[in-house]
Amino acid sequence: MLSAAPRSYLRYRHFIVVRGNVPNVCGVPETAATLRRTVEALLERGAVVRNLENLGERMLPYKIVRHDQHHLRGGYFLVDFDSAPTIITNLMDHLKRDIDIIRSTVLRHRIERTEECIGIIPVNYIEELQKKK
Repeated sequence: MLSAAPRSYLRYRHFIVVRGNVPNVCGVPETAATLRRTVEALLERGAVVRNLENLGERMLPYKIVRHDQHHLRGGYFLVDFDSAPTIITNLMDHLKRDIDIIRSTVLRHRIERTEECIGIIPVNYIEELQKKK
């Protein structure tokens, strides 16, 4: 799954809120199927999925009405992926039609390059003192 992305690809973070699980056991496979559909939609469009992170299920900050259903709980997920910028609008249009996704947001993730510290350069104090004399 982790392969090298072309240079024209950019790193994105996709935040997803899916329908909360029903208290019985049948809610868990629905969440897995929703995530599978989302990742497959990314892969079909040529994206390279880097990571899928479960941020947990919790109460929504406010009641959300989506596809004529009222939602009070939701499962939060984060997908890191690399893709061409041209597929994002097409992807968002596709995900808006999924009835299991309450909210979906794609943000550009800028990767900060950290440079290795070269350390403290020692100062020759004897030479500094001789220059002052």
